[in-house]
Amino acid sequence: MSKDFSTLPYRPCVGVMLLNDKGQVFVGERIDTPGAWQMPQGGIDPGEEPQEAALRELWEEIGVTSDQIEVLAQTADWHTYDLPDHLLGKVWKGKYRGQKQLWFVLRLTGPESAINIETDHPEFGQWKWSSSAELVSDIVPFKRDIYEALVAEFSDHLA
Repeated sequence: MSKDFSTLPYRPCVGVMLLNDKGQVFVGERIDTPGAWQMPQGGIDPGEEPQEAALRELWEEIGVTSDQIEVLAQTADWHTYDLPDHLLGKVWKGKYRGQKQLWFVLRLTGPESAINIETDHPEFGQWKWSSSAELVSDIVPFKRDIYEALVAEFSDHLA
């Protein structure tokens, strides 16, 4: 008997578009999915405000602290994506059909050397600064619509 995943909720999540002073975007290659590049993102803990979660995820995933960034903007609304069929029921203990995300644009004001992907629980094997076009082409297909929407919404901040 198959489960109807369309009845599952979306996991509340935040994402971070971290920019350098040239308007390029930080992306990391996922350790668990070689060839898949993405911006830092993660779940919102109970009782946590979205911006708080974004700053925590930035620290946990790439070692950058809140005194090394400037918050520029956040998305006007939540963006959602559904997991592809082969991941449904497998990730997040099968509790969610995808994610609903609020995204934040941050500018790195500290030194580039503040970026450290060798964290306690590494998610990225390598990282680079990306143009907005590369950002969209390098993301896994099921998240591409969100990345295209983010590039459009945050175009004033991008190179």
